[in-house]
Parts: sequence; C-alpha cells; structure tokens
Amino acid sequence: MIIPVRCISCGAPIAGKWEQFNREIKTGKKPAKILDALGVNSYCCRSVFLTHVDLIEKIAKYKDWY
Repeated sequence: MIIPVRCISCGAPIAGKWEQFNREIKTGKKPAKILDALGVNSYCCRSVFLTHVDLIEKIAKYKDWY
C-alpha cells in the first residue's frame, strides 16, 4: 500500500526516494538506471521499489472519513 520507510531486509532508508523514482518511471526511463542514479544498490532495496504496488488510491475510496 504505502512504500516502507526502511528496507525490510537491510534497514536502509528508502521512502524518501520513492517519489522521485515514481516521477522518473512515468517519463519512460528504465528502472535500473533510475535506481542506480538514486543510489539504491542492494538487491533487497531494489526489489522493494520494483515489486511495490501502489494501492492507496483504490483503498481510500472505501474508507469512511469522520
């Protein structure tokens, strides 16, 4: 749903890089080059970025806000 603040495996902070990664993906750049430019080098951190599915918009429609 929401990108984790830190990598689940190694504990490196990754949430601050998510927005820039998302913007770059929408422009059509290759994910590997974006992650290299952001300094995300370990496999565990890269897998968080590459496998994340952003569902917050869909789930928010069913949430009752009081």
